[in-house]
Amino acid sequence: MSIFDYFKKNKNENESVNGFEALEQPVGEERINQLNEILNRYKSGKANTEKRALENYKYYKLRQWELMRDGKEKKQQQVEPKSAWLFNAIANKHADAMDNFPSPNILPREENDKAEAKRLSSIVPVILDQCEFEQTYSDAWWDKIVTGTAVYGAFWDGNKLNGLGDIDIQRINLLNLYWEPGITDIQQSRYVFHVELADNESLLSQYPQLKDKLGGGSKTSAKYEYDESVDTTDKSQVVDCYYKVQKGNKTILHYIKYVNSVVLFATENSDEYKETGWYEHGQYPFVFDTLFPNAGTPAGFGYIDIGRDAQNYIDRVGQAILKNTLIGATPRFFAPNNSNVNEEEYADLTKGIVHCNGQAGEIQPIVTKGLDGAYINVLDGKINELKEVTGNRDISTGGTTSNISAASAIAAMQEAGSKLSRDSSKAAYRAYKQLILLIIELIRQFYDVSRSFRITGENGDYQFETFSNENIRPQPQGEIANDGTVMPEMGVDVLERIPLFDVEITAQKQSPYSKMSQNELALQLYQLGFFNPELADQALSCLDMMDFDRKDSVIQKISNNSQLLQALVNTQQQALALAQMVDEDRGSNIAQEMAVEINGAMSAPTAQANVQPNIADKQMLGGEGITESNTTKKARQNTAEMTNPT
Repeated sequence: MSIFDYFKKNKNENESVNGFEALEQPVGEERINQLNEILNRYKSGKANTEKRALENYKYYKLRQWELMRDGKEKKQQQVEPKSAWLFNAIANKHADAMDNFPSPNILPREENDKAEAKRLSSIVPVILDQCEFEQTYSDAWWDKIVTGTAVYGAFWDGNKLNGLGDIDIQRINLLNLYWEPGITDIQQSRYVFHVELADNESLLSQYPQLKDKLGGGSKTSAKYEYDESVDTTDKSQVVDCYYKVQKGNKTILHYIKYVNSVVLFATENSDEYKETGWYEHGQYPFVFDTLFPNAGTPAGFGYIDIGRDAQNYIDRVGQAILKNTLIGATPRFFAPNNSNVNEEEYADLTKGIVHCNGQAGEIQPIVTKGLDGAYINVLDGKINELKEVTGNRDISTGGTTSNISAASAIAAMQEAGSKLSRDSSKAAYRAYKQLILLIIELIRQFYDVSRSFRITGENGDYQFETFSNENIRPQPQGEIANDGTVMPEMGVDVLERIPLFDVEITAQKQSPYSKMSQNELALQLYQLGFFNPELADQALSCLDMMDFDRKDSVIQKISNNSQLLQALVNTQQQALALAQMVDEDRGSNIAQEMAVEINGAMSAPTAQANVQPNIADKQMLGGEGITESNTTKKARQNTAEMTNPT
């Protein structure tokens, strides 16, 4: 389905806009002509970006010789090696990105919004999964590495769920998007155009007013060089134009869809959207994720821009070496013009005869000179240069140098060597955060009807969550009348509170080296007795000086274990007190027997953990060399005092 189909939300978009009605409305043919002029200016300003993107994709497809020939046609039997060193760097960067696939955690800004933030943290990943966002994220990262820019679009698709509608996340083709030249933030552009080709028959079925007004081909958008032949004669260019209007302190986002000079839909012509705009959040529904920023444009540049020159020389040096190899390995001969030897029968090696005008004589072989090793060193140097400038050295791709063989050392070097990938992933997380905030705003605007989501827990179990925008819509602040309406105070208009949220991004799929490091840390904490509740104070003091992922979760578990131990000690003391009262009344020995059992149970965790903590006070219990903690000692002393008849 074409992207222009995603913008349709209700029947108002299908209403015909023509004739005298169009003249009375703000958006008509004259306005469309003005927008087309602006679009052409935007296209001219974006020409260099488009040219660079098209060339970069040739390198991505290993077609760099089409650019390196300088417009000359390929000669017959010309050696043109296509080494994939640059492609290898691109593939490894993409793999690093997918190893750190993001996951959102939505946080409230006010105490009253905690419940909604928790519910949003559960349903937003489900919405992304329903949009197949992982595939979209992967495709966008290819764009980001190759062209330097990935663009996401967050739209409301009214056709989803049998007309109920839902959010749709799309990867946007950079060549189809146009913005104001000179700006660095897409939200600062006066207009934003999205241009895409659509089938004429499909357009006529939806918009009958386009009859006899459709044209073929694309006159505005550049396009990539496809492997297949793409026919555009029966397609027309559909333009989606977004622009902002400031009314007081509120920014209104307006939207126009048109083909040629025919208006298909315009929010300013609609009574429903004239005051509110297309999306209530007032932002362009596009998020840019750039690899390396470029001044004066929201589009960046990628690894191909950095490594293409080194790749060119690798291929040219390889071409020269292969030519020399072919010359040396192919027998060729000089032959005088007056030679009586049949050249065709003698050579028969693709006519390897070279005529000469020299002295007559026997046919002599051509002596070739071997290739000097310096040329091989030059080739290796350019390959190493490409690895360095793209941050794709052997250690970061799984290989090792020198004599390093220890697994922990290799993992540590790979983790240190991946800092460039981590930096680009953090930049992607910032763009991902903007995308999640747009999704929350679309939920706030359109989730009027409750819908159910299946939430899968960490243990694989699942539950169903029902959610609507009731509690995240703007909430009036004022006195509540008997009929439930909100009354203004002292003649002042009722103010509205909008629940706002922050987004924290974590890696959903961490690299295996990060997982191994965390697993080793967990084992070390266990072996050192951090999870022994008797050592909670020392463990918490140590953790306060440490920094690692999910540290708060570890602190919470240790604190809970300490509280459970303290509650157990209090309960045991109360039980011993009651047992002492029973013994005094009946003359039994229940309290003393209970104290012995409690002392054995309290010392068991320390013995099982096989931990030797540094505690000043040590005592031998039960004839076994078990170190007793201060907590256990105090509990045992209190128990002994309570059970002592004196």
